[in-house]
Amino acid sequence: MSPPVTTHTGPLGSTLHVLRADAGTVAALAAIDWNRHFSLVGLDPVRGLITLLSASNRHGLWSVMLDDVVDIAGSTLTGASRGLRHSRLRGPDEPRDTGVEPDGSYYFGERVGGYIAALTAGDEAADAYFERTPPDLAYEVELMDADEGKVERYAELGVRELWLLHARKGTWEFRVEFLSLRPGCAPRKLDASEVLEGFTPEDVYEAEAGSRLCTNLADRMEVVNDIARRRGGDSARVRESAAACDQAIESLRALRREVLAGIDGIDKSGAGSSANDQSGLGSDKRLH
Repeated sequence: MSPPVTTHTGPLGSTLHVLRADAGTVAALAAIDWNRHFSLVGLDPVRGLITLLSASNRHGLWSVMLDDVVDIAGSTLTGASRGLRHSRLRGPDEPRDTGVEPDGSYYFGERVGGYIAALTAGDEAADAYFERTPPDLAYEVELMDADEGKVERYAELGVRELWLLHARKGTWEFRVEFLSLRPGCAPRKLDASEVLEGFTPEDVYEAEAGSRLCTNLADRMEVVNDIARRRGGDSARVRESAAACDQAIESLRALRREVLAGIDGIDKSGAGSSANDQSGLGSDKRLH
């Protein structure tokens, strides 16, 4: 019998090292700051796994794209969104600093208010809220063979919906899969998001194509907001959220104009000072 594979290369070129150990060993290893050496470290005592991921540049690019889409669409469609990137999800009886860590996860709507209130009360209150309140949505951009059982793990931890992005390095083609999760049930494929009120994989494709060449956040917000507004229809909440998003976009553009104007003013001031300095030097030479 051949030994289990310990090194896996993902479709986007990331490298994942997998070690298997008993729950006690995994818990002991949680005391080490593994993230000093790897971009994403997983210590899961339930599955008995230690995973060390060196994420590729393309992995990062897809994560940023999907994070923008989820954040902006969530704000427009639900009224509020709050990202929880690099947050480990674990059960109540599992050791601290262990669990599973998605590429990104989010609260939407009323749960955002609860989380903000907990943050205001302090770190302990925020941690307690997070531990008893699973994210509404999580996403992964590069699941590998070694991640078997991870989707079911998210379901058992109470995540309501999971988005999986499937892509390969060397191409911008990709596919997105939406899954509805329930503890004890098989994942159910969705044609449209239940958490983000009808947002579809096709909307993600359109958002990626429209924002890929955007050079600033305001333009990316406008692309995704237009898609979400169209998907949300004429509901009052969508109109109010879209208006707030439009205001934020205009504020970002106004700030950008002010910064550019300031830079231009500095350049002109510098040029004037240089000319005056040269004139003064010429006067000095004539006096001598």
